[in-house]
Formats: sequence, structure tokens, C-alpha cells
Amino acid sequence: MRTYIYTNYVTLHQYISLYTPSIKEGYARGCISTHSLTRFIISVVESTTYVRRLIFTYFSFNFPVTSPPPPPLTPSSISIYLFFISFHLLILLFDIMSVYRLIYRVSRTATSYNRCRWLHCSTPHQQSSSQQVLGCRVISPWFFRSFHSGGPQPQYEEDPVDPFSLVADELSIVANRLRSMVVAEVPKLASAAEYFFKMGVEGKRFRPTVLLLMATALNAQISKPASEGVVDVFSTELRTRLQSIAEITEMIHVASLLHDDVLDDADTRRGIGSLNFVMGNKISVLAGDFLLSRACITLASLKNTEVVSLIATAVEHLVTGETMQMSSSAEQRSSMDYYLQKTYYKTASLISNSCKSIALLTGQTAEVAMLAYEYGKNLGLAFQLIDDVLDFTGTSSSLGKGSLSDIRHGIVTAPILYAMEEFPELRSVVDRGLDNPANVDLALEYLGKSHGIQRTRELAAKHASLASAAIDSFPENDDEDVQRSRRALIELTHRVINRTK
Repeated sequence: MRTYIYTNYVTLHQYISLYTPSIKEGYARGCISTHSLTRFIISVVESTTYVRRLIFTYFSFNFPVTSPPPPPLTPSSISIYLFFISFHLLILLFDIMSVYRLIYRVSRTATSYNRCRWLHCSTPHQQSSSQQVLGCRVISPWFFRSFHSGGPQPQYEEDPVDPFSLVADELSIVANRLRSMVVAEVPKLASAAEYFFKMGVEGKRFRPTVLLLMATALNAQISKPASEGVVDVFSTELRTRLQSIAEITEMIHVASLLHDDVLDDADTRRGIGSLNFVMGNKISVLAGDFLLSRACITLASLKNTEVVSLIATAVEHLVTGETMQMSSSAEQRSSMDYYLQKTYYKTASLISNSCKSIALLTGQTAEVAMLAYEYGKNLGLAFQLIDDVLDFTGTSSSLGKGSLSDIRHGIVTAPILYAMEEFPELRSVVDRGLDNPANVDLALEYLGKSHGIQRTRELAAKHASLASAAIDSFPENDDEDVQRSRRALIELTHRVINRTK
């Protein structure tokens, strides 16, 4: 018993020392709340202080303590002391378990983005004994070895799932339905409306993928035949309604792209000629309006006023964000807060409100609906921040549009804003106007000397971590499909910040 307590006491200190950097990183990235970090510190201090006193007083270990030992035991109080010792050891056990769970969450969200890795080990010198099983490393927390005499009780973390493959069949259904929904009576309008829904140019279908995964992550399963061969009609109807949110979101997104290309006078989109370049501005605007009208019809068919309000707000935000970009003052163009607000309106609002709509349609609580919203919001912000980076570092062929398109249109994004913080003289260059190629070249020179690209990536990583934390906060569910979809949503956050196109 004495050896057991001493061993676990020493191991606890090694365990805490080993993972302190991870905890600090998780706190810095927003993965751990102040309350959780405070509780962790209090738990460790209280537990380790008590064990030091316990070992010194009752088991005669000779190492220093900061407080004097209690009075000696007497025969009449032995039973009472034994009771309190057992009680405090039980509390210590629960505290250690809490520490383990906290470190496990940190390891998932704040350290490496490689999901198949060594997560925990009992002491630093035992890392060399880790094993690889089916491409994953063994996880053997120290207290499992202490409580199980049959040897280590290994756990395994699954390989990362492919989010797009997970919903590939359902995406095909959504894509076919979208193509049928954009059919118009006027041939030219029909040709324009389906321009970006044709096979091969649908794009990554990123937003429908997120929403279909979110639906399953919130336990809205794809209906399966019952044991007697009867299909669950309610489940089928619900899933169809959730697919409609994915279709509505994609139509609104494509409509915004058509309008944006007109405003930006773009000539390429998704690796092909933009619709306004091929068919003219007028037909491109009308095609965008047609898609919005089709989205409204589908939205109305859901007969859910709260969802209608959310999607309508997202459309309003698209217009507001574009107007903010077109009519900003010199002071606003130099403001990071203004940039992030505009980015939320233009990019993150649609996916965040759509995720919240999925949660509401599945009957989730307001708290869970807000978690879904936070996931979409932070994922959207991370996506746009990396998009801003790629506008400077990507190539025209990999992006499907011209590189440096934003700065050449006078749009100031996060990398330039961070560069302006390091080189205030860059602001005068921006204020003179980026329609002058000489000013663009000078701005790029300042950007190259700054940490603007790196800091933008770090901000994107922060938002990606916040998105992952939102998924981790969903109510517990042991269903295999639910767990797989939640892992896929987290995997998407990793792909967003590591993408090259």
C-alpha cells in the first residue's frame, strides 16, 4: 500500500510536468476555459498537498512538507482516521481521473493535428515502449496499469476519417436534386443557373458536406430498414428536410458567387471561365437571382419560421458584408475588427446559421444549437483566413482563380493588416490606393518582410481549434455513426487550415 501510494504520487508529478506545455497551448488557443484551467490547478495542488502530508504522517516517508504533521494516532481514533484516509484517497482518485480527461481533451484539440499518435504515457522514460497497432499507437494511462493486475489495458485512437467519402452517396443525391431544382423554362436562364451544378464543376461541395455530417453528428441518422423490413418514415422525412438545408445553402452560396464575380469583374471561377465572362453580367445576375428564388421556395417548404429567419439573416449578411467591402473608409480598411466582422458576414454567417438550422430541425436544445452555430462560425472564419493566405501564396491553377486577386482589387485582408502592425508606413501605401501596380508591389514587399502570413495562419488555427472544441462539447453519444461524423467534422477543421487550394 505504501509503495502503491508513493509510486502514483511520483507518477502524478511526472505526468503533470510532461503535459504542462500542452495545457498552456490549449489555454492559449482557447481550447480550455479559464474555469477548467483554474479547477485543474486547484485539484492538483489540493491532491498532491494532501498526499504529501498523508505519506509523511502515516507512512513515515522522509521528504519535506510545508505544514506540520497532525497529532499522533491513538488506539481509540484509528478507525476514524482510516475512514478519512480512505475517503481522501477516493477524492484523490477522482481528481487524477479529471486531470487525465482534461489532458486527453488538450491532446485532441491543441497539440498535434495528426490523429494517430501517442497521446499519453505513464512516465517519460516509457515512451520508448510504445507499440504500433494497425497504424495507431497504444494508449496506456498509468492508472489503468495500477488498477488492472492483468497488465496494461491499451486503448486505440482511430485513424482519421475522410469527411467527403463518409457522405459521398448522400452528396450524390443532393447534387442530383440540385440539378433538377435549377431547371428553368427559358433555356438560356436554365443553362446559366446550372452552370456551376454540372458534373465536374460542382466544386468541393464543402458546405453540403459539413451540414450532412452535422446532421449525423447530432444523431439524425440516415433511415435504415427495421428488422421486419419496414422503413422508418419519420426518420426518412427528417433526413430529407436536413438534406434540403444543404441544398438551400449551396444554392445561396453559388448565387453569391455569381453576383461577386460580376462585382469583381472576375474571369475565372473553379478553374473555368466565370459565368459573367462567358454569358455576360446581366444573365449572371439574373441566374443568381433565380437560384435565390429557388432556395426561398425550398426554404418555405420546411415550414419552420425559426429556420427561415436564420437563413434570411444569412442572406442579409451576404449583402451587408459585400457592401462593407465596397464602401469602407481608409480607417475601416485598416481595422482588424472591421475585417473580421466583414468576413463573418460574407463567409461564416451562411454556414454557421445553416449548422444551427440543422440542430433546430433535429430537435436539439438551444445550447446544442449554439454549439453547432459556433462550429460553423469558427470553421467559416478559419476557411476565409486561409483563403486570404492562399491569395498570396497559391497559384492561379491551384486556386481556380487568379492569385493576388484581392489586393489587386484594393481589398485589404488579414496578412496585409498584420504587416501594417509591424510596418506602420505600409498604411500610407494602402491609403494611396492599390489600383496602382507600384503600390501593390510595395505592399507585397512589406508583406514579405513581415510575419503577416504566419500570424494569419495562427489566427486560422485558433478558430479551427474553437470549432473542434464546439464538437467536443456536444452531448455524449456512443453511437458509432455519430462518433464517426463528429471525428469527420473535427478532421475538416484540420483540412481547412492545411489546405493548399
